[in-house]
Amino acid sequence: MGEENKPEESAAHETTLDRLTNETMDRRSFLQKTGKIAEVLAAAGLLGTLPAIAGCGSNGGEGPSTPTPPKTIGYPFELGVASGDPLPDGVVLWTRLAPRGGSMPSEPVDVTWEVAEDESFTSIVQQGTYAAEPEYAHSVHAEIEGLEPDQWYYYRFKMNDEVSPTGRTKTIPADGAPVDQLNIAFASCQNYPAGYYTAYDHLVNEDLDVVFFLGDYIYEGAAQGSLGRGHLPRNEVRTLHEYRIRYGQYKSDPSLQAAHAAFPWIVTLDDHEVKNNWGGEGPPYDNTAQFLSRRAAAFKAYYEHMPIRRSSLPGDVNMQLFRRFKYGNLVDFNVLDTRQYRTGFACGGGIQSDCSERLDPARTMLGEDQEDWLFDGLRSSSARWKVLAQQVMMAQDDRQEGPGTAFGMDKWDGYAATRNRLFDVVKENDIDNMVVLTGDSHKNWVNDLKDDFSNPDSRTLGTEFMGTSITSGGNGTDFPGYASTILAENPHIKFYNAQRGYVRCSITPERWQTDFRVVPYVETKGADIRTRASFVVENGQPGAVQM
Repeated sequence: MGEENKPEESAAHETTLDRLTNETMDRRSFLQKTGKIAEVLAAAGLLGTLPAIAGCGSNGGEGPSTPTPPKTIGYPFELGVASGDPLPDGVVLWTRLAPRGGSMPSEPVDVTWEVAEDESFTSIVQQGTYAAEPEYAHSVHAEIEGLEPDQWYYYRFKMNDEVSPTGRTKTIPADGAPVDQLNIAFASCQNYPAGYYTAYDHLVNEDLDVVFFLGDYIYEGAAQGSLGRGHLPRNEVRTLHEYRIRYGQYKSDPSLQAAHAAFPWIVTLDDHEVKNNWGGEGPPYDNTAQFLSRRAAAFKAYYEHMPIRRSSLPGDVNMQLFRRFKYGNLVDFNVLDTRQYRTGFACGGGIQSDCSERLDPARTMLGEDQEDWLFDGLRSSSARWKVLAQQVMMAQDDRQEGPGTAFGMDKWDGYAATRNRLFDVVKENDIDNMVVLTGDSHKNWVNDLKDDFSNPDSRTLGTEFMGTSITSGGNGTDFPGYASTILAENPHIKFYNAQRGYVRCSITPERWQTDFRVVPYVETKGADIRTRASFVVENGQPGAVQM
């Protein structure tokens, strides 16, 4: 927690605030300075003057307010644009109206959207109007239909005389259509105070069809850090008003905005979008009623800020996030939700040795409905590659050096019965091209998924590629000291690295190549990027081989 504000600091805050807000700023300069202005406001106890990122009016969109729209709303697209959940004939287009130096009216506002074949919008193929409602913080989730499969498009929004930045998106191939190659990247864990989003500055230059984000889009805590990117509000967020402010802060980052505008994103959440290590109705130390209220607020704010479909609109404490994307005959992506339906932590959580409860067949990571949906999809899939895009480590990870074992109860190790049921489906249906994409750990890993993790010679059933964080954990290091123990105790783990970055994958019918793209630091700007390691999985041969 940060220190309490001292009374003598208020004048300094006002001076800095006046200097920053009275300068003439274009849109780029504003984006660069938004974080500093917001930090000063928070430190001065003036957070109520930021209604644009909290919601409509001064009450953050919670409760009634008089519909008195300001004469000049101001530029409304300061949080950028995004697209997501692509289908063969359409995609979701997202923005949220959050004007600089003003607030939104407490009534719906019409926003025009346009989709074109060219960046100059001389060939517009679809256009329409979306009513952005104050109930959802004037966010826009325009579900576009009637587009051609496997095609790039450009999009933008208009409100009054204001025009948004231009975004680029792509539809997916038709179901079953032949696909020769697909390029993707996946990322996770972008703690705002921990570093700069330099990795995204490089991501936008990649040749990609889609980006997967696997959780921890925001962090809920009160960390301030030392980089001038301290969290807003300064406290841990718990209410809808506070979650909206936190998302607005993250969304104001120019590097993140550019990455959203460059490609369609497919997203799912993990724990920090709600509370660290939550699961189901919450960890044992939470009061259930209070936690469920917080969970409902967090889900609503997540929906408001993500390019996801109305089918994911939260129903109080429930939110539909597991879904499937079929890229022709090449890949089926099964996007999982490993938080919402799981049973409580075995043996009290944390890392535990001799925890027999984790093996209980009644325990579940996914819940019965999601398990059935996943298993049925794997059985019926005709795609070459069957992919699970999900949050926490699936492979076994023994953390105890020498004799005995110790496992993390928040991972699939704490829900071994669900993992066993999944592996049974793989074996019984001769699925030999299962690939798992995972976030969460702030590390890069390559894991062979074994029929029996205690026997290195047992059958390999699939491959897990785990991606590091964008910033979480700070600068990171290439090979921390404890990595030797992890690799020695777990021979199925082929690679371990603790730098920051993202993971790039090139997929063809005969080969899956994964490149771990890392930056040397994130606590200062301007880092270059390199490929730290590359691994290949050959068609029909589960398990990764380093190039």
